[in-house]
Amino acid sequence: MMTDGDCELCTQTGGELLWESELCRVVRVTDASGRAFPGSCRVILKRHVAEMSDLDSGDARRVMDVVLATERGLRKALQPDKINLASLGNMVPHLHWHVVPRWRDDSHFPAPIWAAAQRDAPPHPIASLDNLRQAIAAELSTVTGAP
Repeated sequence: MMTDGDCELCTQTGGELLWESELCRVVRVTDASGRAFPGSCRVILKRHVAEMSDLDSGDARRVMDVVLATERGLRKALQPDKINLASLGNMVPHLHWHVVPRWRDDSHFPAPIWAAAQRDAPPHPIASLDNLRQAIAAELSTVTGAP
């Protein structure tokens, strides 16, 4: 069983920090999947919990509000064809949601980003870190009340 000290999402940010509260943080993914899927974000719970059903209903609702606000912010900033949402945690059993912008001509579409690439993909515009921060913060202000 993994302990908090062994968990990379407990000991590291998990990407470039875009927003955080006492409950969770939103980061832009900076690993290989983030380069292949520009604008990919994670919503990461700030305590070591493996499953959504481990949260009380209020915290679960607040996490989902952040996931949906992140999706809306990415849609406004990047205008992708689709957004994929996933909470797997098979490799890192720490509650986090992937919020992944997708384009019909990306390397994997319509398959999941974890499948084999089907083609080379043309580059898609990536919003600057500041633009992503602003778009996501604007959406989060509608659900958190914070500017």
